[in-house]
Amino acid sequence: MPVEGGSSTGSTTAARHPKQKRKAHSLSIRRTNSTEDRPPGILRGDMLEGHDSKLPLALRNNLLDLFSQIEREFENLYIENLELRREIESLNERMTGDGQAVEGGDLTKGALKAKASHSTSQLSQKLKTTYKASTSKIVSSFKATTGSRALCQLLKEYMGHRDGIWDLSVTRTQPVVLGTSSADHSALLWSIETGKCLLRYAGHAGSVNSIKFHPTEQMALTASGDQTAHIWRYMVQLPAPQPPPDVSAFCDEDQDLSDREEGEADGDGPSEVPTVRFATAILKSHQGVVIAADWLVGGRQVVTASWDRAANLYEVETSELVHTLTGHDQELTHCCTHPTQRLVVTSSRDTTFRLWDFRDPSIHSVNVFQGHTDTVTSAVFTVGDNVVSGSDDRTVKVWDLKNMRSPITTIRTDSAVNRISVSTNQRIIALPHDNRQVRLFDMSGVRLARLPRSNRMGHRRMVCCTAWNEENQTCNLFTCGFDRQAIGWNINIPALLQEK
Repeated sequence: MPVEGGSSTGSTTAARHPKQKRKAHSLSIRRTNSTEDRPPGILRGDMLEGHDSKLPLALRNNLLDLFSQIEREFENLYIENLELRREIESLNERMTGDGQAVEGGDLTKGALKAKASHSTSQLSQKLKTTYKASTSKIVSSFKATTGSRALCQLLKEYMGHRDGIWDLSVTRTQPVVLGTSSADHSALLWSIETGKCLLRYAGHAGSVNSIKFHPTEQMALTASGDQTAHIWRYMVQLPAPQPPPDVSAFCDEDQDLSDREEGEADGDGPSEVPTVRFATAILKSHQGVVIAADWLVGGRQVVTASWDRAANLYEVETSELVHTLTGHDQELTHCCTHPTQRLVVTSSRDTTFRLWDFRDPSIHSVNVFQGHTDTVTSAVFTVGDNVVSGSDDRTVKVWDLKNMRSPITTIRTDSAVNRISVSTNQRIIALPHDNRQVRLFDMSGVRLARLPRSNRMGHRRMVCCTAWNEENQTCNLFTCGFDRQAIGWNINIPALLQEK
Protein backbone atom coordinates (compact mmCIF):
# COMPACT_ATOMS: atom_id res chain seq x y z
CA MET A 1 0.00 0.00 0.00
CA PRO A 2 1.13 3.55 -0.60
CA VAL A 3 2.89 5.17 2.30
CA GLU A 4 2.42 8.82 3.08
CA GLY A 5 5.48 11.01 3.13
CA GLY A 6 5.18 11.73 6.82
CA SER A 7 5.06 8.05 7.60
CA SER A 8 8.13 7.36 5.54
CA THR A 9 10.03 9.98 7.46
CA GLY A 10 9.04 8.32 10.71
CA SER A 11 10.09 4.92 9.38
CA THR A 12 13.43 6.27 8.30
CA THR A 13 14.06 7.77 11.72
CA ALA A 14 13.23 4.47 13.38
CA ALA A 15 15.47 2.56 11.00
CA ARG A 16 18.42 4.86 11.56
CA HIS A 17 18.18 4.90 15.33
CA PRO A 18 19.99 1.59 16.05
CA LYS A 19 22.90 2.52 13.82
CA GLN A 20 23.50 5.75 15.69
CA LYS A 21 24.69 3.83 18.76
CA ARG A 22 27.92 2.71 17.08
CA LYS A 23 29.27 5.71 15.18
CA ALA A 24 26.71 8.44 15.53
CA HIS A 25 29.14 11.22 14.74
CA SER A 26 30.56 9.76 11.56
CA LEU A 27 27.15 8.72 10.33
CA SER A 28 25.73 12.17 10.83
CA ILE A 29 28.51 13.63 8.70
CA ARG A 30 27.90 11.09 5.97
CA ARG A 31 24.18 11.75 5.92
CA THR A 32 24.90 15.43 5.37
CA ASN A 33 27.29 14.74 2.50
CA SER A 34 25.51 11.74 1.00
CA THR A 35 23.93 13.67 -1.87
CA GLU A 36 27.14 15.56 -2.65
CA ASP A 37 29.04 12.32 -3.33
CA ARG A 38 26.80 11.40 -6.25
CA PRO A 39 27.69 12.38 -9.83
CA PRO A 40 25.83 15.49 -11.04
CA GLY A 41 22.56 14.88 -12.83
CA ILE A 42 21.94 11.51 -11.17
CA LEU A 43 19.06 11.53 -8.74
CA ARG A 44 18.21 8.81 -6.21
CA GLY A 45 15.14 7.76 -8.18
CA ASP A 46 17.14 7.51 -11.41
CA MET A 47 19.47 4.91 -9.87
CA LEU A 48 16.50 2.59 -9.31
CA GLU A 49 15.07 2.88 -12.81
CA GLY A 50 14.32 -0.44 -14.43
CA HIS A 51 13.40 -2.04 -11.13
CA ASP A 52 9.82 -3.14 -10.74
CA SER A 53 9.03 -1.53 -7.37
CA LYS A 54 5.82 -0.22 -5.87
CA LEU A 55 7.63 1.86 -3.29
CA PRO A 56 7.15 5.64 -3.41
CA LEU A 57 10.06 7.64 -4.74
CA ALA A 58 10.80 9.30 -1.38
CA LEU A 59 11.03 5.94 0.43
CA ARG A 60 13.23 4.50 -2.31
CA ASN A 61 15.62 7.45 -2.01
CA ASN A 62 15.83 6.98 1.75
CA LEU A 63 16.63 3.28 1.32
CA LEU A 64 19.33 4.07 -1.21
CA ASP A 65 20.84 6.56 1.18
CA LEU A 66 20.97 3.95 3.92
CA PHE A 67 22.53 1.34 1.63
CA SER A 68 25.17 3.85 0.60
CA GLN A 69 26.08 4.50 4.21
CA ILE A 70 26.36 0.76 4.90
CA GLU A 71 28.63 0.37 1.88
CA ARG A 72 30.90 3.18 3.09
CA GLU A 73 31.11 1.55 6.56
CA PHE A 74 32.28 -1.74 5.04
CA GLU A 75 34.69 0.12 2.77
CA ASN A 76 36.31 1.93 5.70
CA LEU A 77 36.63 -1.30 7.65
CA TYR A 78 38.19 -3.02 4.67
CA ILE A 79 40.75 -0.22 4.28
CA GLU A 80 41.62 -0.34 7.99
CA ASN A 81 42.07 -4.11 7.75
CA LEU A 82 44.47 -3.77 4.84
CA GLU A 83 46.54 -1.14 6.70
CA LEU A 84 46.76 -3.36 9.79
CA ARG A 85 47.91 -6.32 7.72
CA ARG A 86 50.64 -4.20 6.09
CA GLU A 87 51.83 -3.02 9.51
CA ILE A 88 51.94 -6.60 10.82
CA GLU A 89 53.89 -7.80 7.81
CA SER A 90 56.35 -4.94 8.20
CA LEU A 91 56.77 -5.70 11.91
CA ASN A 92 57.32 -9.40 11.21
CA GLU A 93 59.99 -8.61 8.64
CA ARG A 94 61.89 -6.46 11.17
CA MET A 95 61.71 -9.16 13.84
CA THR A 96 62.84 -11.81 11.35
CA GLY A 97 65.79 -9.62 10.46
CA ASP A 98 66.70 -9.42 14.16
CA GLY A 99 66.72 -13.22 14.42
CA GLN A 100 63.35 -13.65 16.17
CA ALA A 101 61.11 -16.33 14.70
CA VAL A 102 57.53 -15.33 14.06
CA GLU A 103 54.89 -17.59 12.60
CA GLY A 104 53.92 -15.87 9.37
CA GLY A 105 51.58 -13.04 10.09
CA ASP A 106 49.32 -14.77 12.63
CA LEU A 107 47.43 -12.05 14.42
CA THR A 108 47.72 -13.89 17.74
CA LYS A 109 51.52 -14.14 17.59
CA GLY A 110 54.49 -11.85 17.86
CA ALA A 111 54.34 -8.38 19.35
CA LEU A 112 50.55 -8.24 19.36
CA LYS A 113 50.47 -11.45 21.41
CA ALA A 114 53.00 -10.04 23.84
CA LYS A 115 50.96 -6.87 24.30
CA ALA A 116 47.76 -8.86 24.75
CA SER A 117 49.45 -11.15 27.26
CA HIS A 118 50.74 -8.18 29.24
CA SER A 119 47.31 -6.57 29.26
CA THR A 120 45.65 -9.82 30.31
CA SER A 121 48.09 -10.34 33.15
CA GLN A 122 47.43 -6.83 34.42
CA LEU A 123 43.66 -7.44 34.36
CA SER A 124 44.08 -10.80 36.09
CA GLN A 125 46.23 -9.25 38.80
CA LYS A 126 43.66 -6.51 39.34
CA LEU A 127 40.84 -9.03 39.69
CA LYS A 128 42.86 -11.09 42.14
CA THR A 129 43.64 -8.04 44.25
CA THR A 130 40.02 -6.89 44.25
CA TYR A 131 38.41 -10.19 45.22
CA LYS A 132 41.18 -11.93 47.15
CA ALA A 133 40.03 -10.83 50.60
CA SER A 134 36.34 -11.68 50.21
CA THR A 135 37.05 -14.96 48.41
CA SER A 136 39.52 -16.12 51.03
CA LYS A 137 36.94 -15.61 53.77
CA ILE A 138 34.44 -17.84 51.98
CA VAL A 139 36.95 -20.49 50.97
CA SER A 140 38.40 -20.72 54.47
CA SER A 141 35.09 -21.96 55.80
CA PHE A 142 35.19 -24.95 53.42
CA LYS A 143 38.73 -26.02 54.21
CA ALA A 144 39.28 -28.68 56.81
CA THR A 145 42.29 -28.52 59.07
CA THR A 146 45.43 -30.18 57.74
CA GLY A 147 45.35 -33.93 58.09
CA SER A 148 41.84 -33.98 59.51
CA ARG A 149 40.54 -37.54 59.18
CA ALA A 150 38.31 -37.90 62.23
CA LEU A 151 36.75 -41.34 62.44
CA CYS A 152 32.94 -41.19 62.08
CA GLN A 153 31.34 -44.59 62.43
CA LEU A 154 27.79 -45.13 61.27
CA LEU A 155 26.01 -46.46 64.32
CA LYS A 156 22.46 -47.22 63.19
CA GLU A 157 19.72 -46.22 60.78
CA TYR A 158 16.24 -45.67 62.19
CA MET A 159 13.62 -46.30 59.54
CA GLY A 160 9.89 -46.49 60.04
CA HIS A 161 8.32 -43.08 59.44
CA ARG A 162 6.10 -42.72 56.39
CA ASP A 163 7.06 -39.09 55.71
CA GLY A 164 9.94 -36.67 56.26
CA ILE A 165 11.37 -36.30 59.78
CA TRP A 166 11.42 -32.73 61.06
CA ASP A 167 13.10 -33.06 64.45
CA LEU A 168 14.78 -35.48 66.83
CA SER A 169 15.93 -35.48 70.43
CA VAL A 170 17.58 -37.75 73.00
CA THR A 171 16.21 -38.34 76.51
CA ARG A 172 18.13 -36.81 79.41
CA THR A 173 17.23 -39.60 81.84
CA GLN A 174 17.39 -43.39 81.85
CA PRO A 175 16.47 -45.27 79.76
CA VAL A 176 18.23 -43.28 77.04
CA VAL A 177 16.15 -43.39 73.86
CA LEU A 178 15.93 -41.42 70.63
CA GLY A 179 12.75 -39.56 69.73
CA THR A 180 11.77 -38.44 66.22
CA SER A 181 8.89 -36.28 65.00
CA SER A 182 7.54 -36.55 61.48
CA ALA A 183 5.19 -35.07 58.93
CA ASP A 184 3.29 -38.38 59.07
CA HIS A 185 1.49 -37.03 62.22
CA SER A 186 3.45 -39.26 64.60
CA ALA A 187 6.39 -39.26 66.98
CA LEU A 188 8.44 -42.41 67.51
CA LEU A 189 10.78 -43.55 70.28
CA TRP A 190 13.74 -45.74 69.33
CA SER A 191 16.34 -47.96 70.93
CA ILE A 192 19.63 -46.29 70.06
CA GLU A 193 21.66 -49.54 70.04
CA THR A 194 19.29 -51.80 68.12
CA GLY A 195 17.36 -49.32 65.98
CA LYS A 196 14.09 -50.91 67.09
CA CYS A 197 10.99 -48.72 67.42
CA LEU A 198 9.76 -48.85 71.02
CA LEU A 199 6.69 -46.61 71.06
CA ARG A 200 4.53 -44.44 68.82
CA TYR A 201 2.69 -41.27 69.81
CA ALA A 202 -0.34 -40.70 67.59
CA GLY A 203 -2.24 -37.96 69.39
CA HIS A 204 -1.69 -35.15 66.90
CA ALA A 205 -3.91 -34.35 63.93
CA GLY A 206 -1.15 -32.65 61.95
CA SER A 207 2.55 -32.81 61.19
CA VAL A 208 4.67 -33.23 64.33
CA ASN A 209 7.30 -30.51 63.97
CA SER A 210 9.28 -30.79 67.20
CA ILE A 211 10.01 -33.19 70.06
CA LYS A 212 11.76 -32.48 73.37
CA PHE A 213 12.10 -34.62 76.53
CA HIS A 214 11.56 -33.53 80.14
CA PRO A 215 14.84 -32.99 82.02
CA THR A 216 14.01 -35.42 84.85
CA GLU A 217 10.79 -37.34 84.10
CA GLN A 218 9.59 -39.66 81.35
CA MET A 219 7.55 -37.03 79.54
CA ALA A 220 7.78 -35.69 76.02
CA LEU A 221 6.73 -32.34 74.55
CA THR A 222 5.68 -32.24 70.89
CA ALA A 223 4.61 -29.32 68.68
CA SER A 224 2.33 -29.79 65.70
CA GLY A 225 0.79 -28.29 62.65
CA ASP A 226 -2.63 -28.81 64.28
CA GLN A 227 -1.90 -25.54 66.20
CA THR A 228 -1.29 -27.35 69.51
CA ALA A 229 1.55 -28.64 71.65
CA HIS A 230 1.13 -31.90 73.58
CA ILE A 231 2.73 -33.17 76.77
CA TRP A 232 2.55 -36.95 77.05
CA ARG A 233 4.08 -39.67 79.22
CA TYR A 234 5.88 -42.75 77.98
CA MET A 235 7.18 -46.03 79.40
CA VAL A 236 9.61 -48.11 77.37
CA GLN A 237 11.76 -51.16 77.91
CA LEU A 238 15.02 -51.40 76.03
CA PRO A 239 15.72 -54.62 74.11
CA ALA A 240 18.89 -56.62 74.60
CA PRO A 241 21.86 -54.88 72.91
CA GLN A 242 23.29 -56.28 69.68
CA PRO A 243 26.87 -56.20 68.36
CA PRO A 244 27.56 -52.92 66.54
CA PRO A 245 27.73 -53.11 62.74
CA ASP A 246 31.14 -53.25 61.14
CA VAL A 247 30.59 -50.16 59.04
CA SER A 248 32.94 -47.21 59.33
CA ALA A 249 34.03 -44.33 57.19
CA PHE A 250 36.33 -41.38 57.53
CA CYS A 251 35.02 -37.84 57.42
CA ASP A 252 36.83 -37.10 54.22
CA GLU A 253 36.43 -34.80 51.24
CA ASP A 254 36.75 -37.73 48.81
CA GLN A 255 33.56 -39.60 49.65
CA ASP A 256 31.41 -40.87 46.81
CA LEU A 257 28.45 -38.48 46.60
CA SER A 258 26.26 -40.56 44.33
CA ASP A 259 22.66 -41.02 45.40
CA ARG A 260 21.08 -44.22 46.48
CA GLU A 261 17.87 -45.36 44.93
CA GLU A 262 14.82 -43.78 46.50
CA GLY A 263 13.36 -47.01 47.81
CA GLU A 264 16.52 -48.54 49.27
CA ALA A 265 16.26 -47.10 52.78
CA ASP A 266 12.51 -46.93 53.13
CA GLY A 267 11.43 -49.37 55.81
CA ASP A 268 8.06 -50.99 56.12
CA GLY A 269 7.42 -49.07 59.33
CA PRO A 270 7.26 -50.33 62.90
CA SER A 271 4.68 -53.05 63.29
CA GLU A 272 2.78 -53.85 66.47
CA VAL A 273 4.54 -51.28 68.66
CA PRO A 274 2.83 -49.77 71.71
CA THR A 275 0.91 -46.61 70.77
CA VAL A 276 0.02 -43.63 72.95
CA ARG A 277 -2.98 -41.73 71.60
CA PHE A 278 -3.85 -39.29 74.37
CA ALA A 279 -1.84 -36.45 75.89
CA THR A 280 -1.72 -35.56 79.57
CA ALA A 281 -1.87 -31.86 78.62
CA ILE A 282 -2.83 -30.05 75.43
CA LEU A 283 -1.63 -26.46 74.95
CA LYS A 284 -3.85 -24.67 72.46
CA SER A 285 -3.56 -20.88 72.54
CA HIS A 286 -1.91 -20.43 69.14
CA GLN A 287 -3.67 -19.37 65.95
CA GLY A 288 -1.20 -20.99 63.59
CA VAL A 289 1.18 -23.91 63.15
CA VAL A 290 3.24 -24.62 66.28
CA ILE A 291 6.67 -25.11 64.81
CA ALA A 292 8.74 -25.78 67.96
CA ALA A 293 8.52 -26.20 71.73
CA ASP A 294 10.96 -26.64 74.61
CA TRP A 295 11.10 -27.11 78.41
CA LEU A 296 12.38 -24.32 80.64
CA VAL A 297 15.01 -25.28 83.20
CA GLY A 298 13.35 -27.34 85.95
CA GLY A 299 10.63 -28.63 83.64
CA ARG A 300 7.74 -26.71 85.25
CA GLN A 301 7.14 -24.44 82.27
CA VAL A 302 7.33 -24.83 78.51
CA VAL A 303 7.64 -22.36 75.66
CA THR A 304 6.11 -22.79 72.20
CA ALA A 305 6.82 -20.97 68.92
CA SER A 306 4.24 -20.55 66.18
CA TRP A 307 3.63 -19.25 62.71
CA ASP A 308 1.21 -16.76 64.28
CA ARG A 309 4.36 -14.67 65.03
CA ALA A 310 4.17 -15.28 68.78
CA ALA A 311 5.75 -17.51 71.39
CA ASN A 312 3.75 -18.67 74.42
CA LEU A 313 4.88 -19.57 77.92
CA TYR A 314 2.76 -22.19 79.75
CA GLU A 315 2.58 -23.76 83.20
CA VAL A 316 2.96 -27.53 82.80
CA GLU A 317 0.84 -28.55 85.76
CA THR A 318 -2.20 -26.42 84.87
CA SER A 319 -1.67 -25.92 81.10
CA GLU A 320 -2.27 -22.22 81.82
CA LEU A 321 -0.95 -19.58 79.45
CA VAL A 322 1.43 -17.38 81.47
CA HIS A 323 2.90 -15.00 78.85
CA THR A 324 2.55 -14.31 75.16
CA LEU A 325 5.85 -13.18 73.66
CA THR A 326 5.22 -10.89 70.70
CA GLY A 327 7.46 -8.68 68.60
CA HIS A 328 8.54 -10.73 65.59
CA ASP A 329 7.30 -9.39 62.25
CA GLN A 330 6.98 -12.77 60.55
CA GLU A 331 6.50 -16.45 61.36
CA LEU A 332 8.66 -18.01 64.05
CA THR A 333 10.90 -20.90 63.03
CA HIS A 334 12.34 -22.18 66.31
CA CYS A 335 12.63 -21.68 70.05
CA CYS A 336 15.22 -22.87 72.55
CA THR A 337 15.72 -22.60 76.32
CA HIS A 338 18.96 -22.20 78.28
CA PRO A 339 20.06 -25.42 80.06
CA THR A 340 20.68 -23.73 83.43
CA GLN A 341 18.98 -20.31 83.34
CA ARG A 342 15.49 -19.01 82.67
CA LEU A 343 16.35 -17.67 79.23
CA VAL A 344 14.52 -18.24 75.94
CA VAL A 345 15.63 -17.49 72.40
CA THR A 346 13.22 -17.38 69.45
CA SER A 347 14.10 -17.18 65.75
CA SER A 348 11.98 -15.97 62.87
CA ARG A 349 11.63 -15.49 59.16
CA ASP A 350 12.02 -11.74 59.76
CA THR A 351 15.85 -12.32 59.75
CA THR A 352 16.13 -11.73 63.53
CA PHE A 353 16.22 -13.74 66.73
CA ARG A 354 15.14 -12.50 70.15
CA LEU A 355 16.41 -13.20 73.64
CA TRP A 356 13.77 -13.30 76.43
CA ASP A 357 14.86 -13.12 80.08
CA PHE A 358 12.59 -14.64 82.77
CA ARG A 359 15.12 -14.75 85.59
CA ASP A 360 13.33 -11.86 87.32
CA PRO A 361 9.56 -12.58 87.46
CA SER A 362 8.73 -8.88 87.30
CA ILE A 363 10.99 -8.05 84.32
CA HIS A 364 10.91 -9.77 80.94
CA SER A 365 13.68 -8.03 79.06
CA VAL A 366 13.90 -8.47 75.30
CA ASN A 367 16.94 -8.13 73.06
CA VAL A 368 16.64 -8.19 69.26
CA PHE A 369 19.56 -9.36 67.12
CA GLN A 370 19.79 -8.55 63.43
CA GLY A 371 22.95 -10.28 62.29
CA HIS A 372 21.44 -12.28 59.40
CA THR A 373 20.07 -11.30 55.99
CA ASP A 374 17.59 -14.16 55.55
CA THR A 375 15.36 -16.42 57.65
CA VAL A 376 16.95 -17.44 60.94
CA THR A 377 16.17 -21.15 60.98
CA SER A 378 17.33 -21.78 64.56
CA ALA A 379 19.13 -20.22 67.50
CA VAL A 380 20.39 -22.36 70.39
CA PHE A 381 22.18 -21.83 73.70
CA THR A 382 25.44 -23.45 74.69
CA VAL A 383 26.40 -24.50 78.20
CA GLY A 384 28.52 -21.36 78.41
CA ASP A 385 27.44 -17.81 77.70
CA ASN A 386 26.94 -18.20 73.96
CA VAL A 387 24.12 -18.32 71.45
CA VAL A 388 24.63 -19.97 68.06
CA SER A 389 22.30 -18.96 65.20
CA GLY A 390 21.88 -20.51 61.76
CA SER A 391 20.19 -19.02 58.73
CA ASP A 392 19.06 -19.49 55.15
CA ASP A 393 21.69 -16.86 54.27
CA ARG A 394 24.22 -19.73 54.47
CA THR A 395 25.93 -18.48 57.62
CA VAL A 396 26.17 -19.57 61.23
CA LYS A 397 27.07 -16.99 63.85
CA VAL A 398 28.31 -17.39 67.42
CA TRP A 399 27.29 -14.68 69.89
CA ASP A 400 28.43 -13.79 73.39
CA LEU A 401 25.51 -13.24 75.79
CA LYS A 402 27.49 -10.53 77.58
CA ASN A 403 28.01 -8.50 74.42
CA MET A 404 25.68 -9.36 71.55
CA ARG A 405 26.20 -6.30 69.39
CA SER A 406 28.16 -8.33 66.86
CA PRO A 407 29.02 -12.03 66.48
CA ILE A 408 32.33 -13.31 67.75
CA THR A 409 32.46 -15.95 65.00
CA THR A 410 30.90 -16.20 61.54
CA ILE A 411 30.89 -19.50 59.65
CA ARG A 412 30.13 -19.27 55.93
CA THR A 413 28.78 -22.29 54.09
CA ASP A 414 27.60 -23.21 50.59
CA SER A 415 24.01 -24.09 51.49
CA ALA A 416 21.14 -23.01 53.73
CA VAL A 417 21.53 -24.12 57.35
CA ASN A 418 18.67 -25.88 59.14
CA ARG A 419 18.23 -26.68 62.85
CA ILE A 420 21.69 -26.71 64.38
CA SER A 421 22.82 -28.33 67.63
CA VAL A 422 25.84 -27.87 69.92
CA SER A 423 27.42 -30.68 71.94
CA THR A 424 27.33 -30.09 75.68
CA ASN A 425 30.85 -31.17 76.66
CA GLN A 426 33.03 -30.31 73.68
CA ARG A 427 30.90 -27.46 72.29
CA ILE A 428 31.03 -28.74 68.71
CA ILE A 429 28.47 -27.27 66.31
CA ALA A 430 26.66 -29.64 63.93
CA LEU A 431 25.32 -27.96 60.78
CA PRO A 432 22.63 -29.77 58.74
CA HIS A 433 22.25 -28.41 55.20
CA ASP A 434 19.73 -28.34 52.40
CA ASN A 435 22.34 -30.02 50.17
CA ARG A 436 22.31 -33.14 52.43
CA GLN A 437 25.67 -32.37 54.02
CA VAL A 438 26.32 -32.34 57.78
CA ARG A 439 29.44 -30.43 58.83
CA LEU A 440 31.10 -30.07 62.22
CA PHE A 441 32.74 -26.86 63.45
CA ASP A 442 34.20 -25.67 66.71
CA MET A 443 33.08 -22.45 68.43
CA SER A 444 35.89 -20.46 66.82
CA GLY A 445 34.67 -21.36 63.33
CA VAL A 446 37.30 -23.99 62.48
CA ARG A 447 35.89 -26.79 60.39
CA LEU A 448 36.52 -30.16 62.02
CA ALA A 449 34.85 -32.75 59.82
CA ARG A 450 32.06 -33.67 57.45
CA LEU A 451 29.87 -36.70 57.92
CA PRO A 452 30.09 -39.30 55.15
CA ARG A 453 27.55 -39.03 52.38
CA SER A 454 27.92 -41.80 49.83
CA ASN A 455 25.81 -44.28 47.92
CA ARG A 456 25.78 -46.61 50.92
CA MET A 457 25.47 -44.24 53.86
CA GLY A 458 24.18 -40.80 54.72
CA HIS A 459 21.02 -38.95 53.80
CA ARG A 460 19.55 -38.84 50.31
CA ARG A 461 17.55 -35.65 50.87
CA MET A 462 17.74 -32.44 52.85
CA VAL A 463 18.97 -32.88 56.44
CA CYS A 464 16.57 -31.08 58.79
CA CYS A 465 18.00 -31.44 62.28
CA THR A 466 20.79 -32.84 64.45
CA ALA A 467 21.03 -33.86 68.12
CA TRP A 468 23.94 -34.87 70.35
CA ASN A 469 24.27 -37.60 72.99
CA GLU A 470 27.54 -37.59 74.92
CA GLU A 471 28.77 -40.29 77.27
CA ASN A 472 32.35 -40.28 78.55
CA GLN A 473 34.74 -40.39 75.58
CA THR A 474 32.15 -41.47 73.04
CA CYS A 475 29.81 -39.06 71.35
CA ASN A 476 26.79 -39.88 69.26
CA LEU A 477 25.36 -37.46 66.74
CA PHE A 478 21.89 -38.09 65.33
CA THR A 479 20.63 -36.63 62.05
CA CYS A 480 17.26 -36.72 60.30
CA GLY A 481 15.89 -35.54 56.98
CA PHE A 482 13.30 -35.68 54.24
CA ASP A 483 14.35 -39.22 53.30
CA ARG A 484 12.17 -40.53 56.18
CA GLN A 485 15.06 -41.85 58.23
CA ALA A 486 17.21 -40.86 61.18
CA ILE A 487 20.86 -41.86 61.36
CA GLY A 488 23.12 -42.28 64.38
CA TRP A 489 26.85 -41.58 64.10
CA ASN A 490 29.58 -42.50 66.59
CA ILE A 491 32.16 -39.72 66.50
CA ASN A 492 35.61 -40.15 68.03
CA ILE A 493 35.87 -36.78 69.77
CA PRO A 494 39.46 -37.20 71.09
CA ALA A 495 40.72 -38.02 67.60
CA LEU A 496 38.73 -35.13 66.19
CA LEU A 497 40.21 -32.62 68.62
CA GLN A 498 43.68 -34.08 68.22
CA GLU A 499 43.59 -33.39 64.49
CA LYS A 500 42.48 -29.84 65.29
